[in-house]
Amino acid sequence: MNKTILLLALLFCCTAIFSQSNKTSKKSSSSAVFAKSDNVSTKMIKNKFYLFITNKGAKKDTILLKSFEVDKLPLECKIEPFTTKGTTLHKITWLEKKTSQSKLKTEAAVTTVSVICDIASKTKVLSNEQTTTKITEIHFLDDKQTVSETIDRIRNEGFECIVNKDGNVVLKNKAKENKMVYVPADKKFVFASAGTSKKK
Repeated sequence: MNKTILLLALLFCCTAIFSQSNKTSKKSSSSAVFAKSDNVSTKMIKNKFYLFITNKGAKKDTILLKSFEVDKLPLECKIEPFTTKGTTLHKITWLEKKTSQSKLKTEAAVTTVSVICDIASKTKVLSNEQTTTKITEIHFLDDKQTVSETIDRIRNEGFECIVNKDGNVVLKNKAKENKMVYVPADKKFVFASAGTSKKK
Protein backbone atom coordinates (compact mmCIF):
# COMPACT_ATOMS: atom_id res chain seq x y z
CA MET A 1 0.00 0.00 0.00
CA ASN A 2 2.80 2.41 0.95
CA LYS A 3 4.64 1.54 -2.26
CA THR A 4 1.54 2.36 -4.30
CA ILE A 5 1.09 5.75 -2.61
CA LEU A 6 4.79 6.53 -3.09
CA LEU A 7 4.62 5.54 -6.78
CA LEU A 8 1.54 7.72 -7.36
CA ALA A 9 3.18 10.70 -5.61
CA LEU A 10 6.31 10.28 -7.73
CA LEU A 11 4.25 10.04 -10.91
CA PHE A 12 2.31 13.21 -9.99
CA CYS A 13 5.57 15.15 -9.38
CA CYS A 14 7.06 14.05 -12.72
CA THR A 15 3.88 15.04 -14.58
CA ALA A 16 3.81 18.47 -12.92
CA ILE A 17 7.49 19.12 -13.72
CA PHE A 18 7.11 18.02 -17.36
CA SER A 19 3.98 20.09 -17.75
CA GLN A 20 5.67 23.19 -16.35
CA SER A 21 8.77 22.80 -18.55
CA ASN A 22 6.55 22.28 -21.61
CA LYS A 23 4.68 25.53 -20.86
CA THR A 24 7.99 27.39 -20.41
CA SER A 25 9.38 26.14 -23.72
CA LYS A 26 6.21 27.13 -25.56
CA LYS A 27 6.27 30.58 -24.00
CA SER A 28 9.93 31.18 -24.83
CA SER A 29 9.54 30.01 -28.45
CA SER A 30 6.53 32.24 -29.02
CA SER A 31 8.47 35.37 -28.06
CA ALA A 32 11.90 34.42 -29.43
CA VAL A 33 14.12 37.15 -30.88
CA PHE A 34 14.71 36.57 -34.60
CA ALA A 35 17.10 39.47 -35.24
CA LYS A 36 18.60 42.37 -33.29
CA SER A 37 20.40 45.62 -34.14
CA ASP A 38 21.16 48.30 -31.54
CA ASN A 39 17.83 49.12 -29.83
CA VAL A 40 15.57 47.29 -32.31
CA SER A 41 14.69 43.61 -32.54
CA THR A 42 12.14 41.35 -34.22
CA LYS A 43 9.91 39.02 -32.24
CA MET A 44 7.03 36.66 -32.92
CA ILE A 45 4.08 36.99 -30.54
CA LYS A 46 1.60 34.21 -31.26
CA ASN A 47 1.21 34.50 -35.04
CA LYS A 48 2.16 38.19 -35.32
CA PHE A 49 5.65 39.34 -36.31
CA TYR A 50 6.71 42.62 -34.65
CA LEU A 51 9.58 45.07 -34.73
CA PHE A 52 10.35 46.03 -31.10
CA ILE A 53 11.97 49.40 -30.33
CA THR A 54 13.57 49.79 -26.89
CA ASN A 55 13.61 53.44 -25.81
CA LYS A 56 15.26 55.13 -22.82
CA GLY A 57 13.65 54.15 -19.56
CA ALA A 58 13.02 50.62 -20.86
CA LYS A 59 9.82 51.70 -22.61
CA LYS A 60 9.12 49.64 -25.73
CA ASP A 61 7.25 50.53 -28.91
CA THR A 62 6.20 48.10 -31.62
CA ILE A 63 5.50 48.04 -35.34
CA LEU A 64 3.49 45.12 -36.71
CA LEU A 65 5.43 43.72 -39.66
CA LYS A 66 3.12 40.87 -40.66
CA SER A 67 0.50 38.41 -39.40
CA PHE A 68 1.42 34.80 -40.18
CA GLU A 69 -0.64 31.66 -40.57
CA VAL A 70 -0.52 29.30 -37.59
CA ASP A 71 2.74 27.29 -37.42
CA LYS A 72 4.48 29.53 -39.99
CA LEU A 73 7.62 31.48 -39.08
CA PRO A 74 9.88 34.03 -40.78
CA LEU A 75 13.29 32.59 -41.72
CA GLU A 76 16.78 34.14 -41.88
CA CYS A 77 15.60 37.49 -40.56
CA LYS A 78 18.00 40.44 -40.51
CA ILE A 79 17.86 44.16 -39.67
CA GLU A 80 19.89 46.75 -41.59
CA PRO A 81 19.91 50.38 -40.38
CA PHE A 82 20.67 53.10 -42.94
CA THR A 83 20.33 56.86 -43.33
CA THR A 84 18.60 58.78 -46.11
CA LYS A 85 17.74 62.49 -46.32
CA GLY A 86 18.88 62.90 -42.68
CA THR A 87 16.48 60.20 -41.44
CA THR A 88 17.55 56.88 -39.92
CA LEU A 89 15.52 53.98 -41.30
CA HIS A 90 15.67 50.22 -40.75
CA LYS A 91 15.28 47.59 -43.46
CA ILE A 92 13.94 44.29 -42.09
CA THR A 93 14.31 41.30 -44.41
CA TRP A 94 13.18 37.70 -44.00
CA LEU A 95 12.34 34.60 -46.05
CA GLU A 96 9.08 32.69 -46.30
CA LYS A 97 8.90 29.19 -47.80
CA LYS A 98 5.89 27.41 -49.25
CA THR A 99 5.61 24.09 -51.09
CA SER A 100 2.63 22.80 -53.05
CA GLN A 101 2.65 19.30 -54.45
CA SER A 102 0.46 17.17 -56.71
CA LYS A 103 1.05 13.81 -58.37
CA LEU A 104 2.82 15.33 -61.37
CA LYS A 105 3.97 18.74 -60.18
CA THR A 106 5.90 20.25 -57.25
CA GLU A 107 6.30 23.98 -56.66
CA ALA A 108 8.76 25.15 -53.99
CA ALA A 109 8.48 28.91 -53.51
CA VAL A 110 10.86 31.14 -51.54
CA THR A 111 9.66 34.70 -50.93
CA THR A 112 12.04 37.44 -49.79
CA VAL A 113 10.09 40.05 -47.83
CA SER A 114 11.58 43.51 -47.21
CA VAL A 115 9.95 46.11 -44.95
CA ILE A 116 11.54 49.52 -44.34
CA CYS A 117 10.49 51.24 -41.10
CA ASP A 118 10.89 54.68 -39.58
CA ILE A 119 11.15 53.85 -35.88
CA ALA A 120 10.89 57.51 -34.81
CA SER A 121 7.35 57.74 -36.18
CA LYS A 122 6.65 53.99 -35.80
CA THR A 123 5.60 53.65 -39.44
CA LYS A 124 6.30 51.28 -42.34
CA VAL A 125 7.52 53.41 -45.24
CA LEU A 126 8.00 50.66 -47.85
CA SER A 127 7.08 46.98 -48.26
CA ASN A 128 8.30 44.68 -51.03
CA GLU A 129 8.13 40.98 -51.91
CA GLN A 130 10.08 38.93 -54.43
CA THR A 131 9.30 35.25 -55.05
CA THR A 132 11.43 32.58 -56.72
CA THR A 133 9.61 29.33 -57.43
CA LYS A 134 11.33 26.10 -58.45
CA ILE A 135 8.91 23.97 -60.47
CA THR A 136 9.45 20.26 -61.07
CA GLU A 137 6.97 18.72 -63.48
CA ILE A 138 6.56 15.23 -64.97
CA HIS A 139 5.57 15.19 -68.67
CA PHE A 140 4.43 11.99 -70.38
CA LEU A 141 5.77 11.39 -73.88
CA ASP A 142 3.17 8.86 -74.99
CA ASP A 143 -0.61 8.47 -74.76
CA LYS A 144 -0.37 5.40 -72.52
CA GLN A 145 1.78 7.33 -70.06
CA THR A 146 4.53 4.74 -69.96
CA VAL A 147 7.40 7.04 -70.89
CA SER A 148 7.99 10.32 -69.08
CA GLU A 149 10.54 13.06 -68.55
CA THR A 150 11.08 15.42 -65.63
CA ILE A 151 11.27 19.11 -66.43
CA ASP A 152 12.70 21.68 -64.00
CA ARG A 153 12.14 25.41 -64.40
CA ILE A 154 12.34 28.59 -62.34
CA ARG A 155 9.67 31.29 -62.13
CA ASN A 156 10.57 34.73 -60.75
CA GLU A 157 7.97 37.26 -59.61
CA GLY A 158 8.32 40.74 -58.15
CA PHE A 159 11.39 42.91 -57.63
CA GLU A 160 14.59 42.62 -55.61
CA CYS A 161 14.83 45.45 -53.04
CA ILE A 162 18.29 47.05 -52.79
CA VAL A 163 19.29 50.00 -50.59
CA ASN A 164 22.10 52.05 -52.15
CA LYS A 165 24.85 53.83 -50.19
CA ASP A 166 23.03 57.16 -50.65
CA GLY A 167 19.90 55.72 -48.99
CA ASN A 168 17.88 55.50 -52.18
CA VAL A 169 16.10 52.24 -52.99
CA VAL A 170 16.27 50.30 -56.24
CA LEU A 171 13.61 47.73 -57.13
CA LYS A 172 14.86 45.55 -59.97
CA ASN A 173 14.32 42.35 -61.86
CA LYS A 174 15.79 41.00 -65.13
CA ALA A 175 13.71 43.34 -67.29
CA LYS A 176 13.24 46.53 -65.28
CA GLU A 177 14.83 48.79 -62.69
CA ASN A 178 12.96 51.37 -60.58
CA LYS A 179 14.69 53.98 -58.44
CA MET A 180 12.88 55.26 -55.34
CA VAL A 181 13.75 58.22 -53.09
CA TYR A 182 12.59 58.96 -49.57
CA VAL A 183 10.35 61.98 -48.87
CA PRO A 184 10.73 62.80 -45.14
CA ALA A 185 7.67 65.10 -45.02
CA ASP A 186 5.40 62.31 -46.32
CA LYS A 187 7.31 59.48 -44.59
CA LYS A 188 7.35 57.31 -47.70
CA PHE A 189 9.42 56.31 -50.71
CA VAL A 190 8.31 57.57 -54.13
CA PHE A 191 9.46 56.65 -57.62
CA ALA A 192 12.22 58.94 -58.88
CA SER A 193 11.57 57.82 -62.44
CA ALA A 194 9.10 55.69 -64.35
CA GLY A 195 11.62 52.86 -64.44
CA THR A 196 14.25 51.93 -67.00
CA SER A 197 14.24 48.80 -69.09
CA LYS A 198 17.48 46.85 -69.15
CA LYS A 199 19.18 46.18 -72.46
CA LYS A 200 19.28 42.57 -73.53
